[in-house]
Amino acid sequence: MEESIQRVRAFYNETVESEWRRIAGKPEFIITCRFLDRFMKPGDTVLDIGGGPGRYSKYLLDKGCDVTLYDLSEENVRFALEMNPTLKALAGDAREVDKKVEGVFDHVLLMGPLYHLQEEKDRIQAVNAALRLLKPGGMLFVSFISAHAGIIYLMKDAPEVLASNPREIEFMNLVIADKPFTGIGFTSNHFIRQKDVLPFMAQFPLEKRHLFGQESILAPCERTILAQSPEVYARWLDLAEMLSEREEFLSWAEHLMYVGEKLK
Repeated sequence: MEESIQRVRAFYNETVESEWRRIAGKPEFIITCRFLDRFMKPGDTVLDIGGGPGRYSKYLLDKGCDVTLYDLSEENVRFALEMNPTLKALAGDAREVDKKVEGVFDHVLLMGPLYHLQEEKDRIQAVNAALRLLKPGGMLFVSFISAHAGIIYLMKDAPEVLASNPREIEFMNLVIADKPFTGIGFTSNHFIRQKDVLPFMAQFPLEKRHLFGQESILAPCERTILAQSPEVYARWLDLAEMLSEREEFLSWAEHLMYVGEKLK
């Protein structure tokens, strides 16, 4: 397990700026922020676990929230502090966040660790650690990468790979067999089946408020939608938000987000 964690840390230490740019202006970021806006208000305290170089942390700081970023990558933390001098940030393992961060928060984001922790017990440990830092009645936002996200990625960015790369063919065979993926993806990864998200989250003291696709219906055709005029793009974003929780459209998204309220 520790070798896997070191691989993830090294990957993000080397990709800080590309990760910062990756979601800027994209449906994943905009739709997710719209859901954050439903719950967060200026003055709220937010813990952003696995927040990378701080794209969401910056958005919430600009909104007037009191934000603490906690990430595995020391370079992500350094970059985030340079970009946002008022941000509180430190590096560490998501499984141990409750030992490293003091206090309790109105909202906690867990957006990243669960698709890198390969063992179920470690994913459970990370969620429990996050919940210990969340106020009763507070909101936990948890992201997953769907097991079929690789199909969408290859269709968009590298369709020829399916016929030439044995590793991708092996991955597609898992999708055909209706199995999750745990192994080396873009780094050490765990990609969950859509139907396993709610059963996994049901073991925690949470009341489900939302389960939505972070890109909603736009992931497969993202490049086409992004190339449209601002007015057309805005219309598609509005439609995508309205359809983002429809069960029949969840499979169109690469990232799934569960929003749960901590029971009192």
